[in-house]
Amino acid sequence: MSSASSIVGWPGSPSYVVFRLVDGAFVTVEESGDLEERREWASVSKMAVALAFCVEVDWGLHAITENFGPRGATLSNLLSHSSGLGLEEGDPVAPVATKRIYSNFGIDNAVDVVTKDGDAAQWLEDRVFRGFGMNDTRLEGRPSAGVIGSTKDLARLAVAWLRPDGIVKETRDRFIKPFLPNLDGTVPGFGRFTPCPWGLGPEVRGDKSHWMGDWPPESFGHFGQSGALMLLNAQEQIGLVATSTENFGPWAVSLWPRWTSEMRVVALGS
Repeated sequence: MSSASSIVGWPGSPSYVVFRLVDGAFVTVEESGDLEERREWASVSKMAVALAFCVEVDWGLHAITENFGPRGATLSNLLSHSSGLGLEEGDPVAPVATKRIYSNFGIDNAVDVVTKDGDAAQWLEDRVFRGFGMNDTRLEGRPSAGVIGSTKDLARLAVAWLRPDGIVKETRDRFIKPFLPNLDGTVPGFGRFTPCPWGLGPEVRGDKSHWMGDWPPESFGHFGQSGALMLLNAQEQIGLVATSTENFGPWAVSLWPRWTSEMRVVALGS
């Protein structure tokens, strides 16, 4: 099923899937575009990294309270952008757990700890891609932003978050719950929010007025500079994913709040 009217104003050639789970079964509500083409996920890669850390926790290999970073930052601090590290290595830093500073470097640092500066691509393959049937997806750059895969595989990753049969539900719930929920911070491209809730990898909407539209406060997901996004709600068991041939820009700031709101109505009303 597709609806060209749903993506009026989205430049390039977007591809998306809107879905719901019914008694755990995947039901496509609406889809459009080339679902097989491999595209850059950019920062939506962090949703794969966070799921891999869920596996690490479930297997007892690491704990979210473990000291992972400089100046006493825990794994939770790194994944929730509360470590005080800047966006990239060498950027200004702040005290741990005092503000939400979006940090690609922090995510990469966390992966370096578990892989011991080894093969992050193989780590994600072993922990996530192979187990969840994501055969068209591979890390081809830095963990925080280097995954390339199909829209269909992005939907598979979304289902893995909503239907945590590959991870323990309680672990999933810890990762999508706001960590240090009262911290202020900035969502790149959308500005500063007080507070700026974030889970352990996924952004949590909270009361923010931005790309997640009018989805409920507990909704979670991520978007990337490539124009890709994932938005999910575990209580409603609905989700949407999208990839794009047009990089994030003013068009997305304007379009996405309306589009994601409309797609939630479509998912719930099907």
